[in-house]
Amino acid sequence: MRRLRSLTQRILKIPKRKTNTVLLTVLAAVFIFTAVNTPAIVGVSATKRELPIYCVKRDNKAVSLTFDAAWGNEDTQDLIDILAKYNVKATFFVVGFWVDKFPESVKALHDAGHEIMNHSNDHAHFSRLSTDQIISNVTKCNEKIAAVTGVTPNLFRCPYGEYDDHVIKALNSMGMYTIQWDVDSLDWKDLTADQIVQRVTSRISPGSIVLFHNAAKNTPAALPAIIEYLLANGYQIVPISELLLKGEYTIDHTGRMLPAG
Repeated sequence: MRRLRSLTQRILKIPKRKTNTVLLTVLAAVFIFTAVNTPAIVGVSATKRELPIYCVKRDNKAVSLTFDAAWGNEDTQDLIDILAKYNVKATFFVVGFWVDKFPESVKALHDAGHEIMNHSNDHAHFSRLSTDQIISNVTKCNEKIAAVTGVTPNLFRCPYGEYDDHVIKALNSMGMYTIQWDVDSLDWKDLTADQIVQRVTSRISPGSIVLFHNAAKNTPAALPAIIEYLLANGYQIVPISELLLKGEYTIDHTGRMLPAG
């Protein structure tokens, strides 16, 4: 200790009376550096986040078109007609109060062969809910959808796209896949049809999940050109349940679903 104190004095050229303070500071810094860089501490800081599925690793050019239904209903039949023209099946994430208000549209979408999946019961901010509240909320919406379609959803999309670890864990405990997107049409911003087409076609790739909204101003006008582009370029458009990988899988740090192993 005396040698270290003397060495510190000579190197730092500080008065003897201040040596003890400086020495303690140096030792504290060494301790903190050593502690933080031990495997145990590094392991904690590098804990893997719980992520939803943003896209899927596919060997073929399969993609999914998805629509969030939470507010209006003025273009639902238009969307059904456009998708039917091209024999395309999509996935609609619907909110429970939308099911309450428009059960006939939910049934029409289901009867047309589209997937009706869960977008929460009331479009709440899920990261602010407890695990029990999340499970109750999702269950209520599942029951409403099942009452109309006869099918209980197993896919969920978080309202506002908001999630954290406890949200994903709660949904996993219910056997629900949490679905995000890697291509955002931004149709809710009232972009023009041409802008929506450009955004989607310039960003899409095999395994992509595209986000649209029902009741968005220019989505019906943009949708035919997007579908025609995809079909012309060899893409297969499938509901999300057909896009997801079967069997064991992992999700990488980007939210991409990959085969396990």
